[in-house]
Amino acid sequence: MNAPAIALYNAGLPRRTSLDPVLVGLAATLLLLGLVMMTSASITIAESETGNAFYYLQKQAMFLLLALTGGFMAMLIPTQVWQRTGPLLLLSGLALLVLVLLPGVGNTVNGATRWISFGPASLQVSEPARLLILMYLCGYLVRRREALQTNFTGLAGPVFLVGLACALLLAQPDFGAATVLMGTTLGLLFLGGVRLRDFLMLFVAVIGALAVLAISTPYRLKRLTGFLDPWADPFDSGFQLTQSLIAVGRGEWLGVGLGNSVQKMFYLPEAHTDFVFAVIAEELGFAGVLLIVCLFLLVVWRAFWLARYSAEAGRYYQAYLAAGLGIWLGLQAFIHMGVNLGLLPTKGLTLPILSYGGSSLLVTFVALGLLLRIRLELGQVGGAGGARKRQVARSRRPRR
Repeated sequence: MNAPAIALYNAGLPRRTSLDPVLVGLAATLLLLGLVMMTSASITIAESETGNAFYYLQKQAMFLLLALTGGFMAMLIPTQVWQRTGPLLLLSGLALLVLVLLPGVGNTVNGATRWISFGPASLQVSEPARLLILMYLCGYLVRRREALQTNFTGLAGPVFLVGLACALLLAQPDFGAATVLMGTTLGLLFLGGVRLRDFLMLFVAVIGALAVLAISTPYRLKRLTGFLDPWADPFDSGFQLTQSLIAVGRGEWLGVGLGNSVQKMFYLPEAHTDFVFAVIAEELGFAGVLLIVCLFLLVVWRAFWLARYSAEAGRYYQAYLAAGLGIWLGLQAFIHMGVNLGLLPTKGLTLPILSYGGSSLLVTFVALGLLLRIRLELGQVGGAGGARKRQVARSRRPRR
């Protein structure tokens, strides 16, 4: 029996190839909650803009069909394929970030050039680009594991590439996506065993660079000052945050009731995307907030659970990929919630699965499909190891 099978057997991992019921259940629960709350948050603006109160729900349902298809396809493809095509994934991700900045290609909305149109649909390129770069990075950590753990040159390569991607994101500009990508990269490098002194130097450099970027651009500085004291200018720089805080405060313990939010009625900007968590807090109260937080914590825990058993089985690419996806989803959810609660400066980030948006929903379900694929492959290895161990045990029984 090979070493990976022994590790899985000793770890007590269930040896079956069915879908992970825990991850599927968590995703389904978040999806159902998301459809309900996104509809509630968007019903007023949809009625005003289109005359159809369920306009955004209908569009989200179409996005969901595409997202489920993407997640299913990701679950069917062996993870070894992604590992072997890592450089191509990286080039594809960087190409998307460059393409959207070309004149006549990217669409500009509210001063940001983040989308490429495909007929009636559009793609926010930062979503797939971050996933593609993350998948490449996981392969790099496997190939250059020794260099990462022994010298700085092994760290320089991924830092340069991710820094280039962040620069392209900031050119759109998309400060939130750049923050999530850099935060996920730092988490993966730490898990990859980079030397502590190198990691601390990189961490300080990243924090310093983000601080300089935050205060060097007028609109970012305005958001920062609005975050520090939103009530000083509640009708301009602090408008989004003050409206979000009012929504959260109105929710109290059990909320004002589903559909009864007042802040979503043209007070809270982007209530169905960037501030859907504030609507949840207003309508479902602290109980709803706690439920959403626990669900995301469980998703992150499940991803790290898969990463742990993948590492014990010697499947390091799968381990890094599971951990990276967990960090990414958890970090983006944390930033979205932190912005809505006034803990972080305002950034335009969606809440995975719950916010309206086709690009975010598609890439999130592809990420979930990758996690399910990792679980399926673990079950296959575990099943083979378990069968082999039972065969060996039977052969060693004393004959009567």
